[in-house]
Amino acid sequence: MEILKEIVFRGVSLSVIRGDLTESDVDAIVNAANSHLQHGGGVAGAIVRKGGFVIQEESNRIGYVPVGGAALTTGGKLKARNVIHAVGPMWGEGDEENKLKKAVRRVLALAVEQGFSSISMPAISAGIFGFPKKRCAEIMIGETAGFLTGYSTPPPLPITRISFYLMDAGIIDFFIEELTRLEGKHI
Repeated sequence: MEILKEIVFRGVSLSVIRGDLTESDVDAIVNAANSHLQHGGGVAGAIVRKGGFVIQEESNRIGYVPVGGAALTTGGKLKARNVIHAVGPMWGEGDEENKLKKAVRRVLALAVEQGFSSISMPAISAGIFGFPKKRCAEIMIGETAGFLTGYSTPPPLPITRISFYLMDAGIIDFFIEELTRLEGKHI
């Protein structure tokens, strides 16, 4: 794990990390899932392989989650205590940007509802779902900042740390660029 960029925005630590999401020791990691919560390949497959089949069993009980939605399971044997399964859009299905925005907001809302203080996210939809990487970074960082800026409901926001775990060098640069842009706006 290597922290490449870290800022504080509205009292929350936001970081870009090059590393294995499945090794993140947080309240919840985010899985870039499909609507049927079948975790065969990619990040989803790695999460189940490392965390155990209990994650897939819990996902099977949940069943279907629409694009833009999210569901929660335990983390099994992962360091993370929970997994938030976020269903992002496949590029080309229509209204992809709004669907990704909705998925990111749902992840953050679910984390708050659960009282989580720390979460780690991958680049939702930017892998096999084909979402353009630069736009993914813009949306994910932008929606995170918007959520934090708009949060005003008592009690105070439980989230203190949000990490973006990435492996691909190209997308890492886009996320760093967006955090750097946000850094000039932090309150």
